[in-house]
Amino acid sequence: MQQNKRRKPRITISQIDYDRLSNLVAALEQRSPEIAASLAEEIERARIVSDKAIAATVVRMGSSVTYMVDGQQSKTVNLVYPGEANIEDGRVSITTPVGTALIGLKAGQSISYATRSGQIHDLTVVEVSQSREDALAQ
Repeated sequence: MQQNKRRKPRITISQIDYDRLSNLVAALEQRSPEIAASLAEEIERARIVSDKAIAATVVRMGSSVTYMVDGQQSKTVNLVYPGEANIEDGRVSITTPVGTALIGLKAGQSISYATRSGQIHDLTVVEVSQSREDALAQ
């Protein structure tokens, strides 16, 4: 049993992301119960705020996120829904362990997550930016 069970950081999710991710969890429950459970656990512990009240520094769906894993070289990705994922283009699905770990974090926050093979890693968000459309909608 892993002893790497530090307390998870506080996370914030917009109402629209919460609603959409809850629907995604429901859709995944039959064919991917482990993924559904992991994503459900993250969104259920989040503080839900209105779409207009969420800070631009919070990782949400569509965000561009620069992060480091285990203090190694940083990587920048966009957090997307499964149908939009393309790792070569830097679009990481919310249903991956990294994607689920990223949602709701702010720059400077860290979280431990397990890969699908069970390895534990520490992820730290370095920078968050929102797409132009999201910025204009605010």
